[in-house]
Amino acid sequence: MPGLSGIDLFRELRRRDPDLPVVLMTGHGDIDMAVDLIKAGAWDFLTKPFDPDALIAAATRALHTRALTLENRHLRALAQDDTAPEFLGQSEPIRRLRAMIPMIASTDMDVLIEGETGTGKGLLAQLLHRSGKRARRRFLTLSCTGMDETLVARAFGPAPDPTLLGLDRGTLCLDAIERAGTALQDRLIAFLETRTIDTGRNAVPLDLRLIATSAPLGEHAEALQPALFYRLAGIRLQLPPLRERREDIFELFAHFAGQTAQRLGGEVPALSDAVRAHLAAHDWPGNLRELRNYAELFVMGLSTFGAPAPLSGEIAQAHPEGPLDSLPERVEAFERAAIIAAVRACSGEIGAAIRALGLPRKTFYYKVAKHGIDLAALRKAGG
Repeated sequence: MPGLSGIDLFRELRRRDPDLPVVLMTGHGDIDMAVDLIKAGAWDFLTKPFDPDALIAAATRALHTRALTLENRHLRALAQDDTAPEFLGQSEPIRRLRAMIPMIASTDMDVLIEGETGTGKGLLAQLLHRSGKRARRRFLTLSCTGMDETLVARAFGPAPDPTLLGLDRGTLCLDAIERAGTALQDRLIAFLETRTIDTGRNAVPLDLRLIATSAPLGEHAEALQPALFYRLAGIRLQLPPLRERREDIFELFAHFAGQTAQRLGGEVPALSDAVRAHLAAHDWPGNLRELRNYAELFVMGLSTFGAPAPLSGEIAQAHPEGPLDSLPERVEAFERAAIIAAVRACSGEIGAAIRALGLPRKTFYYKVAKHGIDLAALRKAGG
């Protein structure tokens, strides 16, 4: 190489990118120098003459490491992107949905959003509200699960001052509409017909947009009265599950991991092969909610796949007497260590720790009592 030695080239490559794997080829008399360069950051070295298979093996390992490095850089870049859209991803269904949002938000037509649990139905409802002319008005979510006639009357009248009177020119989100009982469905049909609220004294006109969310109605075909379904489904949207938009999983994971790292004041850890394989192979039945929980556990070092050393340390502290013999003991030790680590990572904020662990609040406190964890001491120590 005229004007540049191999060592000079190596040093220039290291200057430009310290993570670039460099394989050196050297003669037998240069082995001491090659060892020094390995210490300086060279990836590997081969002595001349070398076996072509050895070169292929070294290059294969280097390419694998390089791919992992670039993927981790991409992960951190995505994690730091605070301008990411509400619905991330480049899959065709998501790109089509993002293009439709401004148009749908600008209309007054009612909307029915269908999707499996955790696909973001409530988030889409809020986005449609914030993106339209009703953005400065109230947005209220009303759960349709378990609403008896008393609660229906309190919301829609004729009880004094029905709840919906305060929503004029706003948006009402009817969550889990497929679980609405007969009393609620009848009242909704009457409201959608007249757009008025009966206060018992007079009928008050109400400018209100309805957005209903539902599990896929193919599985609940008989849940809604036809008169209600056809009035609600002026615009019908279907959110795909994660298993049908796998090309979006990495970007979504990076976004959730970045949010967690920012909240905890830390950095997104490097992505291991085990975590990458789990992201690619898992079906994510809990969809975005499950992926968000997994990303939070990953950032805190609590993920089942590729958990870093600090977690092992927690388990060792929990059982200093030595190796555990039985599987139940191992599970209990892991649960106790995971809860303690989550509370510490969240600086003693119990609500944040519960969300990060993905546990119901009641289950969290049951396990705290079961494992004898002193939450007061953890909170006092700031986690």
